[in-house]
Amino acid sequence: MDALFARLGPYAPYTLALLRIMSGLLFLAHGSQKLLGFPPRANPAPPLLSLFGIGGVIELVGGALIVLGLFTRPVAFLLAGEMAFAYFLFHAPKNVYPALNGGDAAILFCFIFLHLVAAGPGALSLDAMRRRI
Repeated sequence: MDALFARLGPYAPYTLALLRIMSGLLFLAHGSQKLLGFPPRANPAPPLLSLFGIGGVIELVGGALIVLGLFTRPVAFLLAGEMAFAYFLFHAPKNVYPALNGGDAAILFCFIFLHLVAAGPGALSLDAMRRRI
């Protein structure tokens, strides 16, 4: 079994990139829904200068930067903070259990982004291309 895992080691930068890209796309979709109404949502778009509007801008722009792997570490740090803020402000007061307060995605995003702060963008990123130039 160790031999199998040892052979998978070289793929780690690519699986990290896949985690980064998919997390960024999902995060971008949340911002797109808040700001652009796509995919359609039941509630109207929030005012741009409200907490939800500012959160939508952070999610849309930050998600796009994460997908591209551009400024990954500082952007991921900002996004992790936004998710911690969102969890404690909007989800935790509803119930102590994340599965009941709807905050499990916020927690998961927070820790994925914290991992990206520590690990970097992985392969296939604009950050890696900028370092080579």
